[in-house]
Amino acid sequence: MRVVTSREMREIDHAAINDYGIPGVVLMENAGLQVVRMVQEQLGDMGGKVITIFTGKGNNGGDGLVAARHLHNRGAEVKVLLLAKPEDITGDAAINLNIWLKMAQNVYPVVCSDDLNALRPLLEKTDLIVDAIYGTGFRGTVSEPMGSVIEAINGCGKPVIAVDIPSGVEADTGRVSSVCIKATSTVTFAQPKLGLLLYPGAEYAGRVRVADISIPALLGENKGLKRSLLGLETVSEWLPPRPAVSHKGDFGRVLVVAGSAGLTGAACLTAEAVARTGAGMVTLAVPEGLLGIVGAKLTEVMTYPLPQTEQHSLSLEALPVIARLLEKADVLAMGPGLSTNPETMQLVRKLAGRLSLPCVLDADGLNAMANWTEIFKRAKAPLVLTPHPGEMARLTGLVISSIEQDRLGTAEKYASLWGAVVALKGVPTLVTSPDGHTYINSSGNPGMSGGGSGDVLTGIIAGLLAQGMDAVRAAAAGVYLHGLAGDKAAEQKGMLGMLAGDILSALPGVLRELEDI
Repeated sequence: MRVVTSREMREIDHAAINDYGIPGVVLMENAGLQVVRMVQEQLGDMGGKVITIFTGKGNNGGDGLVAARHLHNRGAEVKVLLLAKPEDITGDAAINLNIWLKMAQNVYPVVCSDDLNALRPLLEKTDLIVDAIYGTGFRGTVSEPMGSVIEAINGCGKPVIAVDIPSGVEADTGRVSSVCIKATSTVTFAQPKLGLLLYPGAEYAGRVRVADISIPALLGENKGLKRSLLGLETVSEWLPPRPAVSHKGDFGRVLVVAGSAGLTGAACLTAEAVARTGAGMVTLAVPEGLLGIVGAKLTEVMTYPLPQTEQHSLSLEALPVIARLLEKADVLAMGPGLSTNPETMQLVRKLAGRLSLPCVLDADGLNAMANWTEIFKRAKAPLVLTPHPGEMARLTGLVISSIEQDRLGTAEKYASLWGAVVALKGVPTLVTSPDGHTYINSSGNPGMSGGGSGDVLTGIIAGLLAQGMDAVRAAAAGVYLHGLAGDKAAEQKGMLGMLAGDILSALPGVLRELEDI
């Protein structure tokens, strides 16, 4: 499903109205009915229920007025609080205001402090609030009296349904004003908006539903829209087929270069994740002194000893050995648990500079590239980078807070600059291709914020690459499957007690479920 900015949504609306001939008032009617549907799901029978609808002067307010009419017809006691002068309402919203005035005649303008004084007693008697104050065009700071109204709504403790987007959230960035509606749920129309998926806006949206308002589906599938929300159906369609007549060589050979003293767990998690994702053959190459440890942990994965430093990390002498191993591999996964030993870091850079097959670079593999990112451009095959914000800061020279303030812009800029697929971990994880297409993840939970989780992700992506997926789809599907397995692990173990190994254990079941879709 494509994710849109406010401008892109306006263009879709414009095309629906002008190219397809769907009147704007029809779209508004359908939007209001979707609000009614959500209200009924939360409250059940409308008889005797008190619903307070706050409306602004734009089309968002018009959606709220449509909802008011239908809720009134279904037996609810509806109070419309208008945060504008009636004469300032125009267009389709004015049509619906006039209908409402003829039906009920109980609009309460809220334009001054005296109006605010009567607000709190009214909120105490309401069962549910509908926020139709600002729409997707909001930018900057909430003005008065809207700011005081929003504070009163947030402070009353009643459930709140936001229309399209919570008032005070910027639709393009997820940034929030100093005061912002804290919604229980949000019903957004036609396409999800960026601000509902990016933090902190996502935190204010509650449960989000994307509702159909009769805009032709083709408009939402426009190839000019370059951001998509990852979901079950999309990822299941991408999974590589498993022909009846096949052998292990058909599903790819992955070389995992990982591990150092004290960090063999990272190497093992990565290698096993590759195998669990369906790759045909997996070889884990580690410092020679650690071969016995990883051999004892892994049964289905082949292991290979590499020359090591005195600190039991990989030495430069491993370079020609790895080069020979790569001749028999289809994909390289490199970085987990390698350590920051200077000689090992130099080895990583030399390998990265001569890549001729798809590679997933993570953890210490990324740390080795700080101040050396021009090497990324030399890759002769697809490169997938999986940094968390700290690693991204080291690669870019930016401070972490700057990255977190514009995660989307950062991921898209550097994917293009480096010519690599960037999977910027976080909430949500963003997967961006060099051509600017971004996938926004919808799976995962806070229980995954523990050691080893990223190593599992590296292995999943490498396993999908080995089976023939292109780099951006392998990274996007890998991120989604990783989060889905994390959600399954959280159900079984709880978020406090789950480990990276639990994510790995849940992965086969998740893959099985997707195969059945």
